[in-house]
Amino acid sequence: MRHDLTDLRLFVNVGDTLSLTRAAERTFLSLPAASARVKHMEEAFKTRLLVRQATGVALTAAGEVLLKHARLVLGQLECLTADLQPYSHGIKGRLRLLANTTSTNSFLADALSSFLAEYPDVDIELQEKISGDIAMAIRSGAGDLGLVAGTVDVEGLDVMPLFRDELVVVVSVKNPLAEKTSVRFVDLLDTYQFVGIHPDSAIQIFLEDIASGLGKNIMQRVHVNSFEAVCRMVAAGVGVAVVPRGCMRHHDQPNALHTLKLEDPWAQRERLLCRQRGRDLPRFAEQFIEHLVRAARET
Repeated sequence: MRHDLTDLRLFVNVGDTLSLTRAAERTFLSLPAASARVKHMEEAFKTRLLVRQATGVALTAAGEVLLKHARLVLGQLECLTADLQPYSHGIKGRLRLLANTTSTNSFLADALSSFLAEYPDVDIELQEKISGDIAMAIRSGAGDLGLVAGTVDVEGLDVMPLFRDELVVVVSVKNPLAEKTSVRFVDLLDTYQFVGIHPDSAIQIFLEDIASGLGKNIMQRVHVNSFEAVCRMVAAGVGVAVVPRGCMRHHDQPNALHTLKLEDPWAQRERLLCRQRGRDLPRFAEQFIEHLVRAARET
């Protein structure tokens, strides 16, 4: 029973995409070649690994076991490559980092740029997800490191507190709310229209879940693609918005906005760095963790 690294990479890509076509593209194989490799693995293990469906594929129980071990093998190989890097030249490392909207639009952008400048042989694949999905992805091995909110279930993961962040309400200085210093989220929902970041962003999904739990909906007037654009819309009087306080530092029209503290407990959030419990990471990943800790202290 012999399987090469291409088989393992293909199967990991199948597990990540649940599509044999996209997995073949990621592995730089033709679809027939990828299908043949999966068939040979199924014949070797004498069990089905995938169930073909109209919209893609699903993993069988045996497929889930193979996916788990394939990720472990490829992870160990990456550790080996990274540890040999000081003795060679041109070897590149890749780190899969998962984070939510707040992190990617605040301290993480500066931390990433400075790390990548210092370590040109390391590539970082950054994916934006909501915290609950990040924790599940790290548990399954679909990511190396994750930045999550402290309210998320992190059982079974190794976690490290990084910093606390705060969600605040921003309004135009001409808005009647500009006379207040704090407000409850529920008191905004029936009265004000909102400016939000793109609908699939982690923070937008989080806020909509909070509103739904209150039995209400957010009256969303417009979605934009960045917190800077959110602040510009708010300053122009389009609506109100909930944003991370750290993102306000980058706004170029601070005098046009008024910031209110959110009285809701969920607005104060601990940020945690998580990884699979007991999993060895390449040396460059440990260096990245140290870099993040230093950046968080300066936040």
